[in-house]
Amino acid sequence: MKQSLILPGATLRDRIIASLGAMAGIGLTGFLSAVVLGQTWGQSGNLTLPLLAAPMGAVAILLFATPASPLAQPWPIIGGNVISALAGIITARVLHQPMLAAGIAVALATIAMSLTRSLHPPGGGVALLAVLGGKTVTSAGFLFAFIPIGLNCVMLVALGIIFHRFMSGHSYPHQPAPLPANTHNTADLPAPLRTGLRAQDIDGALADFGAVLDIDRNDLDRLLRLAETRTATHALQPLTCAAIMSRDVIQVLETATPQAARALLLNHDIRTLPVTDATGLLTGAIGLRELARATSPGPVSTLMAQAITATPGQPATTLITPLTNGTTRAIIIVDPTGRATGIVTQTDLLAALTHA
Repeated sequence: MKQSLILPGATLRDRIIASLGAMAGIGLTGFLSAVVLGQTWGQSGNLTLPLLAAPMGAVAILLFATPASPLAQPWPIIGGNVISALAGIITARVLHQPMLAAGIAVALATIAMSLTRSLHPPGGGVALLAVLGGKTVTSAGFLFAFIPIGLNCVMLVALGIIFHRFMSGHSYPHQPAPLPANTHNTADLPAPLRTGLRAQDIDGALADFGAVLDIDRNDLDRLLRLAETRTATHALQPLTCAAIMSRDVIQVLETATPQAARALLLNHDIRTLPVTDATGLLTGAIGLRELARATSPGPVSTLMAQAITATPGQPATTLITPLTNGTTRAIIIVDPTGRATGIVTQTDLLAALTHA
């Protein structure tokens, strides 16, 4: 198989944006550090320490190119680098043989970062810099860990948060996707976790793989489940929502009373009603759950939930995830004008998958 030059999950556009972010991040970090320290950009003034530490280049690559990496989160960046700098400073003060001190400093930084859950690869470079940086660094003592190291890291993290929020489209700090939850307040696992991959399967696979992966375990779980869903989608590609949906859709106007909606649900023995406006456009959905929570006699529009929708040509297997999340009972199929043309319930999907 041909190896891609782009990291898995990334596009060429992502890499270009990441490179622009790294450029802006490093430039602005140096500039802002100069401003904070009262220096003129491009001149050292009376400051003996550098405004920008060399390992920040590696920090920038992790921060802007792999924002989902556990190694690129705010605490590893700030804590890992400051802790590594302190490890290097302490080692240099105790051992005066540079090469011996360099190795011990990196080892000490590694164990310190591991114990504080702040493992960050550029920290090794920071530890080396604290030992081998020359008189300028060693004469600064413990101040070096905070200026420029700590200051640079805080600046980069702040710029990374702004950049990813408004430019890259990635979330940062990264929040691993939560696993499906049981919404019924019982001891059972949620439906998506009862079949297919199990937590022990993932742990066992990681143990068999025998290498440390730079990905959060919950993200790995979600990634593997998405791969399972795609495999099922390819296997059952011809099966579309239009092929399995109910077409005689029982609907309710948003101006109707809760009593009228409840009567429709009970008379037709269904769990979800599409809610429409006077022109027939879908505006929401309502079921017995929403009606049971009613605290006022207002119209259906005050109680309805957001409708979960799909299109007639959409593969039916794409409905597996929403219909097994423990809360969604039916998917409303809409045409290009936004009107309900069908509905797919859990029963419809189960029957179709059983037949397939």
